Amino acid sequence: MSLYATLEEAIEAAREEFVETAEGGGDEPPVPQQFNLQKYIMLDGDTMWQAEFFEEEGESVECFTLRSGAAAQAIFYGDYDEIEILAEWINENTLYEWEEGDFQLDPPLDTEEGQSAADEWDER
Repeated sequence: MSLYATLEEAIEAAREEFVETAEGGGDEPPVPQQFNLQKYIMLDGDTMWQAEFFEEEGESVECFTLRSGAAAQAIFYGDYDEIEILAEWINENTLYEWEEGDFQLDPPLDTEEGQSAADEWDER
């Protein structure tokens, strides 16, 4: 699992990995049909991102499917608005680190960062 500090870095890394691993035929470059994204809140309070592109819809490894078809292709080619993606992210899908490498949908309450995240969650 590769995590990145910015959404842009995560998308760029996903794009590079997709091109390296896609099974595109012949001279045609591979075309993604699905874009998946996951937001992580680390123990220290940092936000990290993971992104994935897939050739077929319905595939998922570790992230939530965010866009498919032409919308996934637009993100792949860099035609996206980061602010729009961030605004559309459903906070209930964010994973919080409880221990090193252990992530859950609820923030841990035994840290200051976890308690503030839980308080923010409750305010919604």
